[in-house]
Amino acid sequence: MSEYAKSLGARLRSIRQQQGLSLQGVEEKSDGRWKAVVVGSYERGDRAVTVARLSELADFYRVPIAELLPDSGPGRQEPSGKVVIDLERLIQMPGDEFAPLARYARSIQHQRGDYNGRVLSIRADDLRALAIVYDLTPPGLVDRLTEWGILVASDPRPVR
Repeated sequence: MSEYAKSLGARLRSIRQQQGLSLQGVEEKSDGRWKAVVVGSYERGDRAVTVARLSELADFYRVPIAELLPDSGPGRQEPSGKVVIDLERLIQMPGDEFAPLARYARSIQHQRGDYNGRVLSIRADDLRALAIVYDLTPPGLVDRLTEWGILVASDPRPVR
């Protein structure tokens, strides 16, 4: 059994348990569509799951399919340092696309009492929330901020 299969299985088990379901509960809730023995074998990594079946399982659990994939994938890794926004550049940006970021930055400034007006460090939780607003992953949002020229620098210390 591959490490990926084990990781995928652990992720499937975690999602099921977060929803308060036993393997038998999955079978009952799905009216027998998902057999406990099959889901259990996916979770143990004993049985390969096709992409189509994984998609169906994601629909059953009502989670994006990406949530079922192991954390080792490139799209699931969080940025490793603080994200620093250039507020002066943000204010100069035209268009509605920047409005949610500007409002969120003002909100963070207000919460922190941080009105230096030049830069703002975005913490991991803030980055996740902003990524949701933009319908992106946190790394995808960092890429977008870089494209916009709003990202100042990344601090090599881990984000908490």
